[in-house]
Amino acid sequence: MEPLLFLCHRLPYPPNKGDKIRSFHLLKHLSTRYRIYLGTFIDDPVDVQYVPTVASYCEQLLALTISPRLRRVASLRGLLSGEALGLPYYRDARMREWVAQIWQQVQPRKVLVYSSTMAQYIEGARYATARRVVDFVDVDSEKWRAYAAEQRGPMAWIYGREARLLRRYEQRIAAEVDASVFVSAAEAQVFRDFAGVAPETIHAADNGVDSEYFAPDPTLPNPYPRAAPVVVFTGAMDYWANVDAVSWFARDILPLVRAQMPTVEFWIVGARPTPAVRQLASLDQVSVTGSVADIRPYLQHAALAVAPLRIARGVQNKVLEALAMGKTVVGTPAAFEGLALATPCREWAADDPTVLAARVVAALRGDVPVDHAQSARRYVLAQHHWTTNMQSLAALLEAA
Repeated sequence: MEPLLFLCHRLPYPPNKGDKIRSFHLLKHLSTRYRIYLGTFIDDPVDVQYVPTVASYCEQLLALTISPRLRRVASLRGLLSGEALGLPYYRDARMREWVAQIWQQVQPRKVLVYSSTMAQYIEGARYATARRVVDFVDVDSEKWRAYAAEQRGPMAWIYGREARLLRRYEQRIAAEVDASVFVSAAEAQVFRDFAGVAPETIHAADNGVDSEYFAPDPTLPNPYPRAAPVVVFTGAMDYWANVDAVSWFARDILPLVRAQMPTVEFWIVGARPTPAVRQLASLDQVSVTGSVADIRPYLQHAALAVAPLRIARGVQNKVLEALAMGKTVVGTPAAFEGLALATPCREWAADDPTVLAARVVAALRGDVPVDHAQSARRYVLAQHHWTTNMQSLAALLEAA
């Protein structure tokens, strides 16, 4: 097998949050075709224990532990250099030296970059002899633009600045590499509209879901202590878009639901809840679990999953996982943006709190097609199989 240089901004294991789910399945798939030389960072001390697991897929692994707090300080250099703050955040002399060493000793002819901020290590004529593919996943500059629109004061300025400068960097990288990849056709089209590069160099490779793991299973233990109907939200609870989503649902939508169905409970299931999320547990019939060993029981025994995301990019793994388990998902249009138009539950999407609450109530009362659970799972099996979707991305590395 020939060598592949793979650069990833975060250790691709465990697959317990959106970016790590995709990067792990990409690593797993490519390891059957290439000798992987993986350079990555560890930003959570808990993840150090998983280095041997990741190493088992690699010919060589460089996993550098970094402190998010110190990196946030280092990223402020971007204010002086006139670049997006995400670039100095992931800039590391040790990584640059390792990449140069691999380049000299191994001479890989294929390079895969996961997340645009890691592309800084393979820019320039020196690396142009290899086929370079960047998996941007989402159009991150658009994410920052959306964040800026939701903020006021200094943070609005900082987010707006990040959006502008990151967009310029995304354009520069896309012009230099051989292929740019995004998580959905919709996200790829957003990038085509401003990238200024040949449209045929921009591609989509959909996310998948482990449909054998996320499958309906009534034998899973019921984690809910009461018999009340449960509405569940799953996701990393230190991610700003998720924090905003559950806060909005708990404060503005749940009271409207409970006005018609007083016993309904809202459970927030996910690791690293921020203080703002933990505070929601003080509201009536709202529970915050923190990290759990397995989210499947929470999905299996919930009456309904919700995805009330007001800011979202690409494909939401939380939606795919719930659909794979045959659950109705009620959410905003943003939560379903990266999915096919025929996706079950898209007709339940709404931005207005009153409408969204009414659709939650309707779903809880069973006003859904009788074959909904089966059609939801059929959709996932047909459109979001990891092997199939990762093959399309791997093919870009093989293209002449």
